[in-house]
Amino acid sequence: MNKILKFCLFCLIGSISLSACSDMIESDSDRQIFDPELNEKTDSIFYTFGILKGMQEVADQYVMFNIMRGDLVTTNSYSETDLKELANFSATTTNKFDSAYVYYRIINNCNYYIAHRDTSLRTGSRQVTLPEYAEAKAIRAWAYLQLVRTYGTVPFFTEPITTIGQVNEVTATVDRMSLCSQLAAELAEFSGTAVPSYGSINAGTINSGGTKTVSSNLCMVPIDLVLGDLYLESEQYKNAALSYFAYLKKHELYQIPYYVRPMLYRDELSTVWPSDFMDINSTGLNWENIFTQNSTVDIITYIPMAVNRLNGTVSDLPAYFGYDYYSTAEEVSISNTNSTTRVGRYLLNRQIDPSSTYLSLVSAQPYYYTPSTASNNVVKEAEFGDLRRYASMVGKTANDSSFNVISKLLNTNIPIYRRTVVYLRLAECFNRMGYPDAAFAVLKDRIQSGLLTDSTYITDATKAMLLTEVPFLSTENSATFSPTNYQNTGGVHACGSGLVSGAFSPYQMDTIVGLKIKELNEAFGLSIDSTNATKQDTINAVEDLICDELALEAAFEGGRFSDLCRFARHKNSDSPASYGANFGGKWIAKKLAFKNPVVDLSNEQNWYMKMK
Repeated sequence: MNKILKFCLFCLIGSISLSACSDMIESDSDRQIFDPELNEKTDSIFYTFGILKGMQEVADQYVMFNIMRGDLVTTNSYSETDLKELANFSATTTNKFDSAYVYYRIINNCNYYIAHRDTSLRTGSRQVTLPEYAEAKAIRAWAYLQLVRTYGTVPFFTEPITTIGQVNEVTATVDRMSLCSQLAAELAEFSGTAVPSYGSINAGTINSGGTKTVSSNLCMVPIDLVLGDLYLESEQYKNAALSYFAYLKKHELYQIPYYVRPMLYRDELSTVWPSDFMDINSTGLNWENIFTQNSTVDIITYIPMAVNRLNGTVSDLPAYFGYDYYSTAEEVSISNTNSTTRVGRYLLNRQIDPSSTYLSLVSAQPYYYTPSTASNNVVKEAEFGDLRRYASMVGKTANDSSFNVISKLLNTNIPIYRRTVVYLRLAECFNRMGYPDAAFAVLKDRIQSGLLTDSTYITDATKAMLLTEVPFLSTENSATFSPTNYQNTGGVHACGSGLVSGAFSPYQMDTIVGLKIKELNEAFGLSIDSTNATKQDTINAVEDLICDELALEAAFEGGRFSDLCRFARHKNSDSPASYGANFGGKWIAKKLAFKNPVVDLSNEQNWYMKMK
C-alpha cells in the first residue's frame, strides 16, 4: 500500500504541471498542483483539467479490465500475454493493466483540490467554484468505485498526501459496501449540481482528415449518476433509482430509441432478407451516429483521447481492436451496393475478437418489422439478429460475414455514461425493487406516460410506483416523459431489433420472460414453471434480460465485467432457495467458463485482481 501511495505522491508533486501548451486538455497557468493558494476564480479550470488528464491516463486500463474479463470478447493468436492473462484470470501484479496508482493519482489530485479550494468565491449570488468542487468529489468517487470493483478492498484516504510522512499514516481500507456508504452520504449533499462547462475544445487534426472537437461538459462525471452507481453497487435500489431519475428529470433526458437501420446492411443480410420487408425507421435517429468522431448523441460522459501524441494522451485501444488510428498511411475505402462506405486502416494482427457468446446472443434475437403487404397491426420476424452487431463491427471487405474488427472505440472516445445505458441501470433498479414489469418497459416501450393506459403488462402497483415513489409519470413530470416526445415509442431493445413496442409485436413480457426461464432451466438444472413462475423467478429472469440487453447495447465499451459481478451479487442476495446456494457465483462462472479461467469464479474472491 505504501509503495502505491508514495508513487502517487511522486506523481502529484513531481510530474503534474498544468501548462502543457500543446495538450488538448491545457490551460495557460504555470502553477503546479501542489501550490496551496487556490483562491482565484480562474484557478478552477486549470485544476479541473489536471484531474481530467488523469482520467485520460486510466482510460485504456478501465476498458481492458472490464472487456477482457467479461464474456463478450476473446483473445486470438496475435494477443499479447497481458491480454491472455486478463482473459483467463491468471493475471499477476506484473500485468501492465494491474495499476492501482493511475486511479490513486486521480484521487490524490481530487483530494488536494477539495482540501484547498476556496468555495466562498462568488460572482453576485453565484458560487463560482461549486461546479468544479462537486466535480472533484464526483470524479474521486468514480475512481474509488473502480478500485473496489477491481481489487475488492483498497486503501482509503480523503486528505491530500503531499509528504512521505502522510503516506505512512494511511492505514484505513474500505471494501465495496463501506466505500459506497461513506461516499454516497458525501455526494448526496451536491445532488443536482451542474457539471462545469468550458465550451468546445479543438483536439487537433485527425490523420484521416477533419478536426476532433471535444465538448468539455461531456468530459465531466455528473454527481447524480455516480451517486446512483454507488447506491446500486451497495444494493440500495430505490435510492439508486431516485438518483438516476433526478439526473434524467433535471436534464429532460427522456428515453429515445436510436435505431440501426436495416437498409444500411442489406448486403450483409441478403440471404435472410424478407421480400416484404419495410424499413419504417429510415428517418429515425441512427444508432451508428453515437460512436462517430465528434458525436454528442446519447453521450453523457466520455474520456476523449488525443489525435496524436503531440496533442496529448493517446490510446492503444484502436490497435488492439485492429485499426491504426494514428497512422498517416493511406486508408482503405470499402463500399457496398447500398453506398455504405467504411474508410480506415485495418490491421491484420488485431488482438481482440468478439466472442462466440456475443455472436450467439446477437444471432438469437429476432428482428421485428411490419411487412409492406399488411396493415400496421401485423408484426413479423426476420432472421437478422440484433443489428447493433453490424454497427459495432466492420469487416475488411464489404461482404465479410465475420465482421470481426470491433469499431465502437476506434475514434478513441471512451464512453463512461450514455443515456441509454443509464436507463438500463434504472431497469436494474426497478427490477430489484420488485417491479420487473417496469424494468421490462425500459426494454419494450420506454418509461413514458402511455404505460399508465396502454400497456396490459404493467401492474397497478407499478403504476403507483411510477406516479409517486419514483415519479417519472406524475402530473409534474408526465409531459417530459411522454410518448409524444418522439415519433416512435420503442424501448432499448428497439435499437437493434425493430418493432418491439405495442400490443401487436411478438416481443411481449410473458413470452420473452418465459423463453429466458426455459434457458435458465436448461443451463442450471432448474425446474421453474414459466406459466406459474413466482415473482422472484420473474425478477431473476428479467435481470438476465437486462444483462443481455447491456451486452447488445454497450458491448466493448468498458463496463462488462463489473456488470456481471454486480448481477451475480444481486442473485446471491436474493434468489429462490430452490436455485441452490451461491447461485450468483455459479451463474457468473458458467458465463465465463468458455474462457477456461485458471481460478474458480464461483468464489467471489477470485473476481479481484492483486494490487501491486
